[in-house]
Amino acid sequence: MKRNKVLDGLFGLCVGDALGVPVEFTSRSRLKENPVTDMIGWGTHHQPPGTWSDDSSLAFCLAESLCNGFDLHDIADKFCKWLYEAYWTPHGVVFDVGNATQHAISRLKKGVNPVEAGGKDESSNGNGSLMRILPLAYYLEKSSKLQQFEITHQVSCLTHGHIRSQIACGMYIQLAINILNGHTPKLAYEIMKDVVLEYYSKQPYAAELKNFARILESDISQLPEHSIKSSGYVVDTLEASMWALLNNNSYKDTVLAAVNLGGDTDTTGAVAGGLAGLYYGYDNIPGSWINMIARKDDIIELANKLHDKIYGA
Repeated sequence: MKRNKVLDGLFGLCVGDALGVPVEFTSRSRLKENPVTDMIGWGTHHQPPGTWSDDSSLAFCLAESLCNGFDLHDIADKFCKWLYEAYWTPHGVVFDVGNATQHAISRLKKGVNPVEAGGKDESSNGNGSLMRILPLAYYLEKSSKLQQFEITHQVSCLTHGHIRSQIACGMYIQLAINILNGHTPKLAYEIMKDVVLEYYSKQPYAAELKNFARILESDISQLPEHSIKSSGYVVDTLEASMWALLNNNSYKDTVLAAVNLGGDTDTTGAVAGGLAGLYYGYDNIPGSWINMIARKDDIIELANKLHDKIYGA
């Protein structure tokens, strides 16, 4: 049976997210003593096993919107529906919302232009747009490079408008598209670096590239674990997710490595997990984890709908 690439990525993301939810904000040293090895529950947010967070909720909102084509206003409407009506939540309750995301969505609700809603100051560089951007890879896979970058930037700007967040999302989508095209993570990473350095060589992007030097000017996978940070800062999350992907050989090992870095565990798990899901596939995500995922059948239905829209029934 032909693989459903959308199923691969959406479950890769939400399983990684759910693994990280119970230990969010836990230190790396504590996780060294008592690492996450399986899908657990309760913990930080007192949620049952298989509960995913805002990372997955907003990725699902984006995926659902893309089932009807690309429309920033429709994506914005779904984000508002999530925050104010608990749409695409695991149990009908919104929890663990980032400040920048909440503020931007409140602006969307007031009718602010979607590309103007996200904060543009340097302090608005949390990982809140990176965590939800993955579904765009399917929609943009066959588009021109210009479109791939421009649309990715626009979708980041719904909640995170600073150019650094836009670049992080641009890099992630390029890596995801390369994996979708059949490349190994290592080759996908090398191709991404070349494309990104060329596209972002012009201003205003070029001045920002120094923030991504560890990814673009060397091999992020060669850095020791102690130099990889796992905070909520967008560059840290991008580095940590690539590091986990490139240093492991299975979906399970990738997401456990990401989550056990500590800190912003759900988002690092989601961002790494989305890429790992794309590469290893749904069938290589532990079935016991998938079966615990809240609203599993709804996510499968969404994945099938987006797959049929993009790749044909």
